[in-house]
Amino acid sequence: MSRKRLITSLFVVNLFIFAPVSSLFAGGEKSGRAAAASREPVRAKHGMVASDSRIASQVGVDVLRRGGNAVDAAVAVALALAVVYPEAGNLGGGGFMLVRLRDGRTAAIDYREMAPAAANRNLYLDAKGDLIVGEGSSTRGYRASGVPGTVAGLSLALKKYGSGKLSWSQLVEPARRLAANGFTLTYSLAKTFRDSGKEMMQYPESRRVFLNDGNYFAEGALWRQPELAATFARMQAHGPREFYEGLTARLIAADMKRNGGLITEEDLRNYAPREREPLRGTYRGHEIISMPPPSTGGVALIEMLNILEGYDLRQMGWSSSETFHVMTETMRRAYADRAAYLADPDHAKVPAQGLTDKEYAKRMRDTINLERASTSAEIKGGRPAGSEPSETTHFSVVDEQGNVVANTYTINDLFGSGVTAKGTGVLLNDEMDDFTARPGTPNRWGAIQGEQNSVAPRKRPISSMTPTIVLRKDGSVWFAVGARGGTRIINAVLQIVLNIVDFDMNIQQALDARRIHHQWLPDVLLFEAYGMSPDTRRLLEARGHKVERAFDPFHIAAANGIMIEEKTGTRLGAGDPRKDGGAVGY
Repeated sequence: MSRKRLITSLFVVNLFIFAPVSSLFAGGEKSGRAAAASREPVRAKHGMVASDSRIASQVGVDVLRRGGNAVDAAVAVALALAVVYPEAGNLGGGGFMLVRLRDGRTAAIDYREMAPAAANRNLYLDAKGDLIVGEGSSTRGYRASGVPGTVAGLSLALKKYGSGKLSWSQLVEPARRLAANGFTLTYSLAKTFRDSGKEMMQYPESRRVFLNDGNYFAEGALWRQPELAATFARMQAHGPREFYEGLTARLIAADMKRNGGLITEEDLRNYAPREREPLRGTYRGHEIISMPPPSTGGVALIEMLNILEGYDLRQMGWSSSETFHVMTETMRRAYADRAAYLADPDHAKVPAQGLTDKEYAKRMRDTINLERASTSAEIKGGRPAGSEPSETTHFSVVDEQGNVVANTYTINDLFGSGVTAKGTGVLLNDEMDDFTARPGTPNRWGAIQGEQNSVAPRKRPISSMTPTIVLRKDGSVWFAVGARGGTRIINAVLQIVLNIVDFDMNIQQALDARRIHHQWLPDVLLFEAYGMSPDTRRLLEARGHKVERAFDPFHIAAANGIMIEEKTGTRLGAGDPRKDGGAVGY
């Protein structure tokens, strides 16, 4: 398709999906309520699942119908996404699960990948001290993978917070069946295979499984993954530890050894997820619950909300240059702190409490000039008390009892490292790129990261994943949300929270609305196509901002979320129009 035809078609999509939001620019309204997107969320009385695949969402709803709770459903959804959403859903990656139970108890399960024991600080530097590019780098091939945590994390969640009504084997079965029997390829997934062919073609298993040995699967084809189905069957028969101690572990380690990778049987056997204390903050009286480090998302989100709480955003207007200006300056400061301070708390002192303190936010707010943009060169990490992947996927689950799960997991890049471990069907991550390969050098997202996040054995890299649950002022659950999109995730979640709290949008409207992004470095403010009027852009540039349209016209992250309607208790599910997928309820 020519560029002209592409832009024309995107504009037509915009008219149908986003036109009411765009009217904010023309009307100059102060609130988002009157002009928010017209799409309605999916409504259901009992339970809801919102993910990047309707097939996976339906798997989760089926679990809820059988008496499972939100955690049971989350386990089944995550395993199904490894089959039907392979560019991000995974067994060979890791992530974070945030749980809030109906009795108010919360849990944050960290199943982030870990560096192999043989990893070291200079792993991705050549003899001259320059970053290695291509095979052997932190983004491609066998040496790019951290030890996967997904299976162990899901197992821990199920053991501690599942309903007890459905077994691990029962929750694995939908994914096994999808892998064995196959499912019909959508246009989007078939196109993704073709577009990613160059990166995966050099790895025989990936070339065969995903690219049909270069003959490419067509839209509408029935796609089966027998090796992955066999891996699921082994985990059904022998339990989740089979992935780390059984034949699957031996197959992964053997393939690593043959190809110069670092992950060993011992690395897999020694992997363990961690349960951490959820991070808490408030915004305009609403409690915010999010992930603590090694996720950077919760810290940055709460820091930004604390800063923005000092401005009357409703009065400024949803799409005004004033709102965009203070948001950009807030993002700039939070991402500078992210680079300076955030790391694996098991390996470094991380001042999460100081960064999320209201007084610290006031000091940061005092450095913002309402008439003029600062530059990232002059903004460094602040001084808090106590001293950054696209192919991520988020899903949210709410059950009939009111238990909530917000889960974000990843293999980092599109199809991770490109490597499928021989004999397993398991696509492996390239999560080592989320470490600081060389301090001061940007990763694939352009993010600068500090010495605290350098590579070390058995260390977890930082992440932008931001699964978040927001409560109403009476303590009841209001909504759960999260996103995919590398370093853009945090700002996407931030803007969804602002859209709902400050601009009265429902969950679908909040996801549909256009977004902006600034991450300190590079010093540029990105906006989505049709997301900023020419007048607003000129006003921001007059303040000193460098403003550019995002390369992917409609993609500053992609989110999924669920809201509970206050008066009726109805579950409102929402999927992001930027990607396939959506919500299913019952």
